[in-house]
Amino acid sequence: MEESSSSNMRSGQTEEMKKAREKSDNKKKRSKEEEEQEEEIFSFNNKSSEVEEEEDEDLSDSEDSVFSGLEDSGSDSEDDEEEEEEEGSHDDDDDDDDDEDDVKAEPQQTQQTEKKKKKKVTETAEEEKKEDEYEHDSSDEEDIRNTVGNIPMEWYKDFPHIGYDLDGKKIYKPIRNKDELDDFLDKMENPDYWRTVHDKKTGSDIILSDEQVELVNRLQRGQFGDVTFNEYQPSVDFFSKDVMLHPVTNRPADKRSFIPSLIEKEKVSKLVHAIKMGWIKPRRVEDDSRGRYYDLWANEDSSILAKHRMHLPAPKIPLPGHQESYNPPPEYLFTEEERALWEQQDPSDRKVPFVPQRFSSLRQVPAFPRFIHERFERCLDLYLCPRQRKMRVNVNPEDLIPKLPKPKDLQPFPTTQSLVYRGHSGLVRSISVSPSGQWLASGSDDGSVRFWEVCSSRCMKTVQVGGAVKSVTWNPNPSVCLLAVALNSVVLILSPSLADKQVVSASERLLVGQQEAESTEGEGPVTWSEAEGEELNQGIRLKIHHPKAVHQVEWHAKGDYLASVMPDHSSHLQVFIHQVSKRRSQNPFRKNKGLVQCVSFHPIRPYFFVATQRSVRIYNLVKQEMTKKLQANSKWISSMAIHPGGDHVICGSYDCRLSWFDLDLSTKPYKMLRHHKKAVRGVAYHRLYPLFASASDDGSVIVCHGTVYNDLLQNPLIVPVKVLKGHVTTHDLGVLDVTFHPTQPWIFSSGADATIRLFT
Repeated sequence: MEESSSSNMRSGQTEEMKKAREKSDNKKKRSKEEEEQEEEIFSFNNKSSEVEEEEDEDLSDSEDSVFSGLEDSGSDSEDDEEEEEEEGSHDDDDDDDDDEDDVKAEPQQTQQTEKKKKKKVTETAEEEKKEDEYEHDSSDEEDIRNTVGNIPMEWYKDFPHIGYDLDGKKIYKPIRNKDELDDFLDKMENPDYWRTVHDKKTGSDIILSDEQVELVNRLQRGQFGDVTFNEYQPSVDFFSKDVMLHPVTNRPADKRSFIPSLIEKEKVSKLVHAIKMGWIKPRRVEDDSRGRYYDLWANEDSSILAKHRMHLPAPKIPLPGHQESYNPPPEYLFTEEERALWEQQDPSDRKVPFVPQRFSSLRQVPAFPRFIHERFERCLDLYLCPRQRKMRVNVNPEDLIPKLPKPKDLQPFPTTQSLVYRGHSGLVRSISVSPSGQWLASGSDDGSVRFWEVCSSRCMKTVQVGGAVKSVTWNPNPSVCLLAVALNSVVLILSPSLADKQVVSASERLLVGQQEAESTEGEGPVTWSEAEGEELNQGIRLKIHHPKAVHQVEWHAKGDYLASVMPDHSSHLQVFIHQVSKRRSQNPFRKNKGLVQCVSFHPIRPYFFVATQRSVRIYNLVKQEMTKKLQANSKWISSMAIHPGGDHVICGSYDCRLSWFDLDLSTKPYKMLRHHKKAVRGVAYHRLYPLFASASDDGSVIVCHGTVYNDLLQNPLIVPVKVLKGHVTTHDLGVLDVTFHPTQPWIFSSGADATIRLFT
């Protein structure tokens, strides 16, 4: 009995073991089938949207949970039933055989171990099930192994880790980073190098699958990521012309949709009132009978332009003549000479814009190559050339001339030649009148200085100085009778003794005074010396020796100071100022900007005018600084004169111009006079009368009236009044110098013909 019962027990155990194994195998098969189903679902549903993917995932999860729950519940119920059966069998055995307890204890232990094994198998199957559930997750979320978020990974470049995982542990960087050599070797040896992408967040290399590579290529080509997406699929018209049974919206209509608006009624009444009052004019309906496009030149007379009063219709194209025929008469064809001449001419000078040609028939005539060009030029002529009738204005030419006073109203001024002073044998380069107006001094290239009596033209005295005289100037102080003469590199101070005894003695005292200063003075570029012997008898009192040739001398108004000019580019010693009473000389400028032509003292204020080739600089002698620079707008200044009032300057130039400067107005000329045909050699102001004159190489002296007003708002009145002629042009030189009489409206001029003429 015991053996049979034990054999039954063993057979039952083996059957139970088989059943447990079959159950575990079934579970594994089911889990594999479910995984395959999920893979098929993902592969077929790639075309669907993310919402469908989420629903599939939810369904699969729910199915897994349902199946796992059912399996668990099934296994639990089976175990419970087995336990109940075993307990029932144990109860029966206990009732039947109470003596066999020890024998039954062993199979119960084996049953318990078998139950534990079954539970372990089911738990392992469930764990495998849970792990496999997220293995093929198809969500598009980023890899969440690194939890640092969307930050620049450069922040971790100085740390050994690149972030933290879900458990909060550091994700360490690879021990050895790839350098360029490793990268190159990998590029050469790794066949999947081209599809490998480095992930900065995890520090790992990801190999893209074929589907991912195809997706990247499609996106780079500008295509849609989904292969099956049809971008040209027909659109569905929700609102069609057909009346549907059900409305799109079933909202009841507003009350305002069927009741007249009071606001609109008010607006309409306002507009009606404005139209009645004429404040708003209704739009006129334009006549569109002509159409939007029309031929602009079809009917010119009735066009918009024709209505214009001054409109001139465009000229018609001339009709083609015999030259434009395909078979012109032989006289219209060009010979070789005519063709060569036609080709040399400018296109605008040609009589015919084409070469006439002959063809035997009209079929052989080629297309005209300049057809489009000619049409285009015709269009340009039509719409670019201004055509209008110009009314000729009947203006009297005399009305265009500015209203100037008549010369008769501006008298007195010199008009006729009264006296001619003859005696020099060379060019008379310079003349000067004494302050009293009784004597005239002249210097010539014949090496002599002559003193003339103005009224009788008698030569009172001749002084031979031994060189060509460049400049002579009387001392403007009436209490002194002295003359400065410039020749070569010497300035001579003459005392002609042509005055009363008091004036002669005063001038001698001025020359003799402060002789002791001569001994104390050091040797400089300028040396003073006294005349001796024959020179002293002729009236020469002092000699001032300069380092270079002197071209001009100019006295100060008080008569003690004298300025001399030595034009030289290479030297800064171009201007010297001498004090006669103390026999001192000084160079006022460290360096001269330009070639100095002439200098002059201001008649009233302590100003010094220096004229270079193109400009006139005005220096303040007290402050020792430049106050103004006048731009002459001429190429080469030849001469300069200052108005007795001191506020106006005239400059003559070798390019035939005379510039009048108003010092209070501007540094540029107030007026430019171009009356002369040749170079202007000399200019002069009259001391008392509003007259100024200019002498030129064309042999003429032009006298102008120049009134200067005390009112600063009124411009000077400049009127040419007389052209004085008498000098003969010699060696292309005409009048070389000009000066006014100090008290009378007379003018003296010296010329290259060795004469001096007085005009009164």
